[in-house]
Amino acid sequence: MLSPLNLVDRARSAAARAADHVRSSAQPATSGWSLKGRHDFVTEVDRTAERLIGEILTSGNGGGRIVGEELSPQLALDGLVWVVDPLDGTTNFLHGYPAYAVSIAAVVDGVLQAGVIHHVPQGQVYWTARGAGAWCDDRQIEVSPITAPGQALIGTGFPFKDLSRLDEYQRQFARVAAATAGIRRAGSAALDLADVAAGRFEGFWEQQLSAWDIAAGTLLIREAGGVVTDAEGNDLGIAHGPVVAGNPAIHRWLLETIRDGS
Repeated sequence: MLSPLNLVDRARSAAARAADHVRSSAQPATSGWSLKGRHDFVTEVDRTAERLIGEILTSGNGGGRIVGEELSPQLALDGLVWVVDPLDGTTNFLHGYPAYAVSIAAVVDGVLQAGVIHHVPQGQVYWTARGAGAWCDDRQIEVSPITAPGQALIGTGFPFKDLSRLDEYQRQFARVAAATAGIRRAGSAALDLADVAAGRFEGFWEQQLSAWDIAAGTLLIREAGGVVTDAEGNDLGIAHGPVVAGNPAIHRWLLETIRDGS
């Protein structure tokens, strides 16, 4: 089995190849947008990027299989599994809004071992291997030292596929907004989690995300000294569901605040 550092090297190569493809692709005309679900688009750019990623990740020594939104969405996690979002922030890409990324995580028998988030427009690469810390290109990153909610900047994701819990989210939003320095929503969960790891956000929450949105960012934050759980405070595995993340102090505060707003 490949070491965590070998896994991250392979993930970086695959993410770079996909990012080059996305960067060189013209924004598809609206006739080329397919709906996967409510307000959730996919294009041939996404599908081709995932195919290019798969060619690198599953070739040669180590092999493994792909779990990803476009090709194989079933969460089977025994052995080596690559959890892939070939274009996190597709709607941003379609509108030319510069917040979209390639996200790849390596999981061995259900345990995160490596992660890469490649910010396509900026060309920055966030990466981590289990026990090796969190990095942006060649610079080590850490979560923010800010512990006072009134000084904290919080990231979030608005409900847009399933609006059945919108009222609950609005209550959470109101409580967080009233007590912090601000809330931001860029539309790419992978980049939001990278911002937590890099100390730009003190915390982040979203009601529902998929494993491929968050797997790489989860390990990145933990290796940067932060905490990632579900909305009940349980350790977040490789699963779909709610996410609460932050430095340890703000994570605790955010968890309590969104519970009170539920």
